[in-house]
Parts: sequence; C-alpha cells; structure tokens
Amino acid sequence: MTDTMKAATPWHLWVVGVVSLLWNAFGGYDFVMSVTQGETYWRASGMTQPMIDYYNAMPAWMYVPWVLGVWGAVAGSILLLLRSRFAVHAFALSVLGAIGNLAYGLMNPMPELPPAMAAMVYMPWVIVVVAAFLAWYAWTMGKKGVLS
Repeated sequence: MTDTMKAATPWHLWVVGVVSLLWNAFGGYDFVMSVTQGETYWRASGMTQPMIDYYNAMPAWMYVPWVLGVWGAVAGSILLLLRSRFAVHAFALSVLGAIGNLAYGLMNPMPELPPAMAAMVYMPWVIVVVAAFLAWYAWTMGKKGVLS
C-alpha cells in the first residue's frame, strides 16, 4: 500500500473510536472538575473527608502523569477517529500516564473507601488495561494501513 492510500476503514474502528472517546471524555471531565471545583466536586461525587485529604495532599508532580493519561487518551481517541497514525503516540503517552498513576497509588494507598465506592480500588488497574488495549489497537490499525 502506498503512503497516499489508506486501507478501508473496518467497522470496529468506529465502534472502538466512539466508545473510547466517550470513556476518555469522562476522564477529561473528571480532570477539569477536579482542577476547577476540587472539594466541591469530590464531595458531590461521594468522597469522604479522608479521600479528599488524600487528593489534596497529592504532590504537584503527579499532575504530569495525570495530564498525560487523561489528555493523551482523549487525543488518541480523536486521532483514531480521524485515522491518524499519531493516535498510537497519544495512546502510548496515555499508557505511561496511567502506569504512573497506578504506581503512585500502589506506593501511597488511598484511605479506606466507603462501601458504595469499594470497587474503585480496581479502577487504576482497569484504566491501565483499557489504555494498553487502545494503544495496541491503534498500533494494529496502523500496521494494517488503516491509519496514516
């Protein structure tokens, strides 16, 4: 296939692209609300005071993996839908950010979660798996000539 020709777009690219954009847009929303509204947003989300204190104590450098994870994923989703090869790079940054957040959480565990939020302990793992899948998917689509 030449550089100017793209392979036909498989139906699943649109499904993965739209679902990933919806998933990652929530991450973007959560980031914006956390940065702009902070405690008000967190309380409305059902966080307890120890959880809010945990997030308030997060070091400033942790914004780097958070930004990479969230906005790399949003950009990757958009670039995937645009069939751009740069989706691979954006999703790779997202994986690095997700792994950074997971590592921080493992080294600095969050306080005990209320029963209604107990499943949230698995969310960093789910985010890493989803980010890795999206990076792999974009890479695969690039190798098949769907992205250019």
